[in-house]
Amino acid sequence: MNRHLGPKFQIPAGSLGVLSLITIGLWLPFYDRVLVPKLRKMTKHEGGITLLLRIGIGMVFSIFSMVVAGLVEKVRRDSANSNPTPLEIAPMSVLWLAPQLILMGLCEAFNIIGQIEFFNRQFPEHMRSIGNSLFSCSFALANYVSSIIVNIVHHATRTHSHPDWLTNDINAGRINYFYYLIAGIATLNLIFFIYVARRYQYKGSVDLQDETHDVELGSHKA
Repeated sequence: MNRHLGPKFQIPAGSLGVLSLITIGLWLPFYDRVLVPKLRKMTKHEGGITLLLRIGIGMVFSIFSMVVAGLVEKVRRDSANSNPTPLEIAPMSVLWLAPQLILMGLCEAFNIIGQIEFFNRQFPEHMRSIGNSLFSCSFALANYVSSIIVNIVHHATRTHSHPDWLTNDINAGRINYFYYLIAGIATLNLIFFIYVARRYQYKGSVDLQDETHDVELGSHKA
């Protein structure tokens, strides 16, 4: 992709991820200072929305980011193959990647920070360090799972007439299909998360049905 901004400046390829960081830096103050007070008035909840809802919203943004990444990659691949150049660079601006990077920034602002807050608030006080360590371990486990998925895709999508989706020649591969695959896995993960989250009781909360049942038992004993 064309990384030039003007005739002289070229965006370093490794610096594109800063768009996600800028998104987080701009969104968090707006969320804490503007959205949370308004949501607090509507929901009567201290944080505006529950921690699990915040994590779930981040998961939705991650799905959207993968879908957008797949659509952009399809456009890039078609453009590169229909306009061949010696360097095999698609004649389109690298800023086409900005939407998916912004969505990933929003995903981290909701999901990652929501998880940290969840571990700090919901774990017992003497186990908070364990909760934070589990949070870090989840990234290590995700890297292992990612490697397994990549290896499976390499072997499952390679044929005698076509290279695999993740071949080194990205114009011959199908990275957009891989993005859609990740979006599908993330959707299944979201469904499981919703199933579990609907049954979770926050620390300090009381099940009204159980409380009523206990009161009835107490009255019978009296």
